[in-house]
Amino acid sequence: MSLLKRLFGGGSKPDPAPAHIDYKGFRITPTPVNEGGQFRIGALIEGEVDGEPQSHTLIRADMIRDLGEANEASVNKAKQMIDQMGDRVFRS
Repeated sequence: MSLLKRLFGGGSKPDPAPAHIDYKGFRITPTPVNEGGQFRIGALIEGEVDGEPQSHTLIRADMIRDLGEANEASVNKAKQMIDQMGDRVFRS
């Protein structure tokens, strides 16, 4: 790759949009938040309770430098929350 492409961003590919995963009847979409070159763990958890669609936005204080690792950590935190709370994750 040439120096000019590296300087002006011509050679780097943007990270793909995060894909959702299904876990125990819930849908998890990792949504890490970019904050000054680091990523705060975040995920959207979706599911149904009594036939009604529900969602919960998970945001953690943890910061990770790599986007791929932040996506993975976000999914893992969401899974942990689902394991601990089940449908209660949607209650205030």
